[in-house]
Amino acid sequence: MHIALVGPTHPYKGGIAQHTTMLARQLGVAGHTVDVLSWSAQYPDFLYPGEQRVPVDRPELDPWPRTTYPLAWYRPDSWWRTGRRLRDHDLVVVVLVTPIQVPAYLTLLAGLGHGPPVVVLCHNVLPHERRLVDPVLVRALLRRADAALVHSGEQDRVARARGARDVVVGELPSGFPPADTVVTPADDTVYRRLLFFGLVRPYKGLDVLLEALAEVPDVSLTVAGEFWGGTQATEQAVARLGLGDRVELRPGYVDAADVPAVFRDVDALVLPYRTATSSYNADVAFQYGVPVVATRAGALADRVRDGVDGLVCEPGDVSALGKTLQRLYDEGGLLPRLRAGVRPPDHTGKWQRYVEALLAAGRR
Repeated sequence: MHIALVGPTHPYKGGIAQHTTMLARQLGVAGHTVDVLSWSAQYPDFLYPGEQRVPVDRPELDPWPRTTYPLAWYRPDSWWRTGRRLRDHDLVVVVLVTPIQVPAYLTLLAGLGHGPPVVVLCHNVLPHERRLVDPVLVRALLRRADAALVHSGEQDRVARARGARDVVVGELPSGFPPADTVVTPADDTVYRRLLFFGLVRPYKGLDVLLEALAEVPDVSLTVAGEFWGGTQATEQAVARLGLGDRVELRPGYVDAADVPAVFRDVDALVLPYRTATSSYNADVAFQYGVPVVATRAGALADRVRDGVDGLVCEPGDVSALGKTLQRLYDEGGLLPRLRAGVRPPDHTGKWQRYVEALLAAGRR
């Protein structure tokens, strides 16, 4: 098939851009011809309080060679022209990052006309922090497309409620560059240090983790990632809870090359999300032999085998998270057992199944 992927890729940073690049690569491995059409300007700077791109000459993944950048948020004519350009393709996949981009996608699909089938790849059907207009915009896009690809059963229900004609569920595979080996400590070293990794936004529950950490003595936390809106609120919470000597903030985007060092000498990655669809951060932790403590938000806990390679608890519950963290250290032999239970993520198998799900959505 001749397939078009419309969405962010290098030099845009982060998991969604990496995922687009990996998806193009995996479709190519499966024998398809893939064009990636991305953004020269994705959205106004004021909508994203941080750097949107990594350096052009330092890609986190090898860029897909058939990549062009015809789209700009301030050029509606580029939206229409791109749609007309894709009329000779067999399948068009638009990557839904934010409802802000829906007008551009609807214009692109208008230019496409009655052309190839269209699949909306939904990393989130609706944003975690949403505006009143967001459901309206998403409904308009899903009703125009032939199918949606989502990453959990809960998102299946959300997409159908928002007018999707057909929905296919595919488990989110990691877009992160795979490590060569899983590194498991050779001894029973307990570092008494936890890790919060990735973009810091309210729905990810860092504030819940800080409150829980205050109930667990002699355990430290590293927070490594870009802070949405700055570090002031987190710094104030750390001071209020008396955690100044136990919490290390490493603000700023963590480049893929620096990730192994972030996961070194920590006992567990903590995913204290209030809400979630899915995340491949657990797979990143498992690449480096690190167990995961996660909440049961969305499909987050589906990545973790409770009591085998991590622990799970209820979302938004300070007491439950605190008890889970305490258990990690107080239950004799638990931490070494969890480390021993960590297995390398099955990148190849997950991607094969994901590609099959996407193509199934395009054939409906």
